[in-house]
Amino acid sequence: MARAENLLTTVSTKGQIILPKAVRQKRAWEAGTRLIVEETPEGVLLKRAPAFLATETRDVFGMLSGDKEPRTLEDMDAAILVEARRRHDRD
Repeated sequence: MARAENLLTTVSTKGQIILPKAVRQKRAWEAGTRLIVEETPEGVLLKRAPAFLATETRDVFGMLSGDKEPRTLEDMDAAILVEARRRHDRD
């Protein structure tokens, strides 16, 4: 890829810019990639947006139904074993 200061683009009348293909390929930024635009003292920084926003436990607490007794680790291990055997037809 060419050096960053040698790559030029133009702002359209709609305020859009086209990132040079070399930059998009190096970053694996396909069409539809969401980017965070951050102003810095040196200019503008583009970063890939995370797939999911950061959440706190208090933000999602209570979203799951609580009408059943909590399962123990032993219960979960047994259920996983039953399903694995079912999928692989083994005893």
